[in-house]
Amino acid sequence: MKIPFVSIAVLIFIFFFSFFGLNFYEVSPFELDKNSILLSPSLEHLFGTDRLGRDLLARVMQGGKVSLTIGVTSAVISSLLGLIIGVSGGFFKARADKLIVVIIDLFLTFPTFFLLLALVSYMSASIWVLVFIISVTGWMATARLIRSESFAISNKPYIKVLKASGVSSLKIMLKYFTPLLAPIFFISFTFGVGGAILAESGLSFLGIGIMPPQISWGSILSEGKGVVDIAWWLSFFPGLMIFAVIYALVNISDFLQSKTNQRDSLA
Repeated sequence: MKIPFVSIAVLIFIFFFSFFGLNFYEVSPFELDKNSILLSPSLEHLFGTDRLGRDLLARVMQGGKVSLTIGVTSAVISSLLGLIIGVSGGFFKARADKLIVVIIDLFLTFPTFFLLLALVSYMSASIWVLVFIISVTGWMATARLIRSESFAISNKPYIKVLKASGVSSLKIMLKYFTPLLAPIFFISFTFGVGGAILAESGLSFLGIGIMPPQISWGSILSEGKGVVDIAWWLSFFPGLMIFAVIYALVNISDFLQSKTNQRDSLA
């Protein structure tokens, strides 16, 4: 499978578009204009305007900062949690593994999105609250994958020799487990970013995620749902950004997975 250069380029473009776009497109995403309400895309407003006359292109840029920050940060935390918990279960086995399996199964008992809804209902939503909630509810799949692979690695002869020689568990995990688990970790991370962005967008679309004056792609979608029949651009452009990011991440994940499968078949 060829390296997905197009998907990588799309992600890089969206990253710079979101985090640095307003340095070049000097229009406030918060400025109201009663004379520019629900204008369709034009040369003056490339993405059109919303119900309060605010420039949609500037708002999509600003919203991208929030959505990508939540997505990437949540994926990093949840992937690291999954890595630590999964390696611990596969390496130490016995009681530690049984406890970890019980915890994973307990979290998986509840549908993730409903668990998100339950937690958000008790906490005032903000960027870092959503990062915490999405991270807490998103580590289980990574932990299960890492745990399964860690079992296989811990049964290899050289790992048993290292344990018998008295080499510290931390050194074994960092030096010998980490390189072998890296492909699985990055696959889980790419899926985690997409899942976190979708989770934030879903919560914001329902009106319980990012709240004004903060902006995210999901909150822009939510604002546009009431006028989608007369102002399609309010939902189209933030939806396009979410679709582009998720599609690019899926392509990159597929590439990483194919490379991992090739490595395993040659091993």
